[in-house]
Parts: sequence; structure tokens; C-alpha cells
Amino acid sequence: MITRRQFHRAGIGALAVASSAPVKAAVQPWDRRWIVDSGVHVWKAATPDRPWVPGATAHLPQPMTIERLMPMMDDAGVDRVVLIPPALEGLRTDYTLEAALAYPRRFGTTVRPNFQDPGDELRLRLMACVPACLAWRHSFSGASGAWLTDGTADWFWPVAEKIGKPVMFLAAGQTVRFGPIAERYPGLPLIADHMGVSLADVKSGRMEQRISETVALARYPNMSVKLSAAPLYSRESYPWRDMNTHLKRLVDAFGPERCHWGTDITNSKTRTAMFSTMKQRVTHFTQELPFLSESDKDWIMGKSLMMKLNWK
Repeated sequence: MITRRQFHRAGIGALAVASSAPVKAAVQPWDRRWIVDSGVHVWKAATPDRPWVPGATAHLPQPMTIERLMPMMDDAGVDRVVLIPPALEGLRTDYTLEAALAYPRRFGTTVRPNFQDPGDELRLRLMACVPACLAWRHSFSGASGAWLTDGTADWFWPVAEKIGKPVMFLAAGQTVRFGPIAERYPGLPLIADHMGVSLADVKSGRMEQRISETVALARYPNMSVKLSAAPLYSRESYPWRDMNTHLKRLVDAFGPERCHWGTDITNSKTRTAMFSTMKQRVTHFTQELPFLSESDKDWIMGKSLMMKLNWK
């Protein structure tokens, strides 16, 4: 049973707000290019009333707040952003949900499932009722990496398929395990984060192998991929031309209709990422990739994600 404290920490308390003041957003016309970032982490500083998960560290020295993010979006011409609560927040979604309810034309949020508790199905079903909740998202790394093989996550996939919200995932070298999941649950939209690559793969020289594993998932119609975090994986400065071959392979395999642009702007663990702006990450795709047609860019920069998430 969900306690009152868990109810509000998860952000479910905002359901009352969402129900009493529904957003009436018209279906978006496609007479212009929409720029939609498929994933940015936002968080507040840790406080006694709002502590982080013990031992957690943030990607950046300073919190990435909504007030900090919005000017970056405006400067880059980004229309919308999918907000992703970072792992340091645990299962909390109240901050991202608050932002999405305050700025429904600009933000939506993902929610982290509690894979270790099948009873979490109730919370997920409640969250799915909130228009601002666009998808589920989890990074299977560290101890949680075993959940894909030890049965811990098995309850979630049929529940997620019935609910109908897409699942965004980063699987730290286990992307191939999502092939059987995609096949068994064809009604479940699955989205591979960051091209199926981690920074550890780049450092160990396995990036090409990971790209190949992600390309192999294109055979499943319910699978799509985020073309995100390219600067993080590049060994060059802007426009990161050493990423062109990898990006082209993914676009050729999935088609632009199943590719989603994204920045992962808060991940600054390499020099090239640290000194690149959100605007550069936009122009990287809109101006620097010769293999993309204008129609391809329309799909990849926003249209494909908005349709995948049913984001009106």
C-alpha cells in the first residue's frame, strides 16, 4: 500500500491538480520543425527536507534547475524537453512533474519504476493518468543491471504494455536483452537511450560493437533509439565528425521515424561535452550531418518523439 508520504514524494499528489485543471492542448500541426530534446536531467540541491539517495553524486557541480534550463532552451530554439529525474532523486518525480504541470507546452516527465516491488503497479497506473507523464525510464547499471536476467523486472513488461506508455532504457552493455522483450511484448514501445552506448564502452573501445547491437534491434517495429549524448562519446571538438558513421548507421537501420534527437546536456564528464552548448547540439543535427535530408531532420528533431510519446 502507498503511504501518504510516498504518495506526495512520488508526485502523485499532483494528480488532483492535473484533474482539476486539465490542459487542453490541440494536436500539433506539422507545418514547421519542432525541436524536442528527448532527455535532460533536472534536480534541486540536497536539503534536509529533500535529501538525495545516500552516496549519490550529481553530473554537474551546480543543480540543473528549470530556471537554469529554460534560457538554454530559448537560446537554442528548443521547443520542448522530456525531463528525466536523476537517480540521485530515487523514485521522486515531484520536481519534474511540478515543472511539466507549470509549463505543459514545454515539459513532460518520465517516471522511474520500482522494479523491486511488483506492488508499484498501482503507482504507475496512477501516474499514467497524468498527461504530463510521458514515459517510464530506467538505467540498468550497477546492481540493477542484474534485474534483466534474475527475474526482478519480469512483472513490469506486461504491466507497461497494458498501460501503453513507452519505456526508455539505458542498459549498460545489455541492450541485446531487449530484443526478446520487444518480441514478447509487441505493443510496448521501447526507446534505447544514448544509442545503446555508455561512456565505459567508449573508454574500452567497444563503441562500434554497442552500435551494432543497437542496430540489430531495428528489426523490432516497437523499438526506437535516441541519438543522444553524441558529444559525450566523441573524441573531437564540435561538430564531432567522428560520430557521423555511427549516427548514419542508426538512421539507416531505424529510419528517421524511429530516431529521436537529444542532448543529455547535464552529462559533462568529457571536455567536448563540457564546452558544448545546447545550441551547438541542435546545429550539429540541423546543419552538420550531410546524410540527413530536411524531412529526416523534421522527424529526428521532434516529430518522431512527439508521435511516439503521444505528446499533443
